[in-house]
Amino acid sequence: MYRTHNCGELRIENANSQVTLAGWVQTVRKFGAITFIDLRDRYGITQLLLGEELNYLLDENPLGREYVIQVTGTAQERTNKNPNIPTGDIEIHVQSYTILNKSAVPPFTITDETDGGDDLRMKYRYLDLRRNAVKKNLELRYAVNRSARNYLHENSFMDIETPFLIKSTPEGARDFVVPSRMNPGQFYALPQSPQTFKQLLMVSGYDRYYQIVKCFRDEDLRADRQPEFTQIDCEMSFVEQEDIINMFEGLVRRIFKDVKDIDYTEVISRMTWEDAMWQYGNDKPDIRFGMQILNLKSAFNRNNQIEATGELINGAGFGVFDNAETVLAIAVPGCSEYTRKQTDELTEWVKRPQIGMQGLVFIKCNADGTYKSSVDKFYSEDKLKAIATAAGAKAGDLVLILAGREERTRKATSELRLEMGKRLGLRKENEFKLLWVMDFPLFEYAEEENRWVARHHPFTSPKPSDIATMINNNPVIDNPEKYLEHPYSNIKANAYDMVLNGNEIGGGSIRIFQRELQEKMFAALGMSTEEANHKFGFLLGAFEYGAPPHGGIAFGFDRLCSILGGSESIRDFIAFPKNNSGRDVMLDAPSEIDEKQFAELQIKLNLQ
Repeated sequence: MYRTHNCGELRIENANSQVTLAGWVQTVRKFGAITFIDLRDRYGITQLLLGEELNYLLDENPLGREYVIQVTGTAQERTNKNPNIPTGDIEIHVQSYTILNKSAVPPFTITDETDGGDDLRMKYRYLDLRRNAVKKNLELRYAVNRSARNYLHENSFMDIETPFLIKSTPEGARDFVVPSRMNPGQFYALPQSPQTFKQLLMVSGYDRYYQIVKCFRDEDLRADRQPEFTQIDCEMSFVEQEDIINMFEGLVRRIFKDVKDIDYTEVISRMTWEDAMWQYGNDKPDIRFGMQILNLKSAFNRNNQIEATGELINGAGFGVFDNAETVLAIAVPGCSEYTRKQTDELTEWVKRPQIGMQGLVFIKCNADGTYKSSVDKFYSEDKLKAIATAAGAKAGDLVLILAGREERTRKATSELRLEMGKRLGLRKENEFKLLWVMDFPLFEYAEEENRWVARHHPFTSPKPSDIATMINNNPVIDNPEKYLEHPYSNIKANAYDMVLNGNEIGGGSIRIFQRELQEKMFAALGMSTEEANHKFGFLLGAFEYGAPPHGGIAFGFDRLCSILGGSESIRDFIAFPKNNSGRDVMLDAPSEIDEKQFAELQIKLNLQ
């Protein structure tokens, strides 16, 4: 046996016992006739003491960082205890040691505060995984996995595997495709999700399915995206929307308790998609702080929440507002004393290409009751006060205003709100706020293609009250400029997203389960009968054999872990991630294949 204990296990009650440890050398510290070594494994660090009789061996055959060694000795109480580690009360007085394997000098220090950059650590990921900080992330990931499995098992869900080699149906993100040697000229696709399979399992009578499953999407990457990612994928039969919501609120509450020891007992708020877009500028709002968006260009009263404000800014001769499609404002608390340098910096921030605005207007609501603005030559102080009041500002606040095309301005104001929340410390890492966003549009209109596309996916059911509208109307749009007048623009999806701290962590819907409605959906998306049968004939056929009402949800497992772990990047919680170019720099993949493989696949490479 290589060890009797691990390096994080021994405590003061183990003093005077004979032990054998094995692990990696973290540090070597020589003090004259004695040497201290920190020995590390997955479980922790234990200090070793090599006395004078063993020091001559170190002189002849030194131990380096990351050497793998085995030691035998006696556990003793330490003279200088270390309260920062669980084993800090004891040390091992080594009687003998064996070098099991030497190590080259590591390319970076394997400590929490390493000197290795991202690229270097990804190239040597097997070394980076030894660091305690990375280990904690993987432990958290495993804890989330274990908690989810336990909850789902206790609620009668069955873990059922589905295929990875499937048929390509490129309606959403790009598929990763896999050539078939046994079927020349034909290709599999890697699944973007197990969507159709889990619906088929419902037809098969497995009324509660789940899978913690790899999914694949060939899309541009960022911090919260990877070409291969993991979902907690779930489906239930004989359920309505409220059943799904109640079940998976329970799942998330359980994960919070098991992983973070947080009793998330508060009611999880619900918000319509329309309210989220108007009040926060996006469909995954961070509700840890206020600073809601006000549309100053609007002349309507919406749900008694927004007073008519268009007359406050229109016709003042300020062309930026007068000619804009929309003018949006947020009231930033306690920032009226921002200096000219600070407001100029914010102006440059919104001009960045990622934000794309031409400029920024501000109103300072001074503590003495006066108002100062970058456009005060166009607006009187009374008018500035009225605008600030409409935006929800109080004395001491700073009103920030953006104007321009509706979609771009809304996105920019949303980003500005989040940025100000971050700067003011309102987006607290250890504060968690859950939210359901509901009543999404079923369709989006693609102007360049002059057709409807599914906002979620083509298997999402409309709200029961909108099914007749979908069945009884023709999806064809005669005048693209008037698509908003088409009945399909008002159809709501029976869909729901769970949002945590401004991140979508889960999304799902009640599914279509009747062939007629599913065929109508495919037709609305511009599919001919032949195309629909070619791509999804198996599903349409299954619906003819007693398909039950069903629905489900899929949680972004990597993203949930990163939020619970306080990181903005899901890469930190994946053992072997890809970089932002989709490359595995450790394996040097993707890579070329040789001519023999091309010949076997009957494929010719045509790079242009």
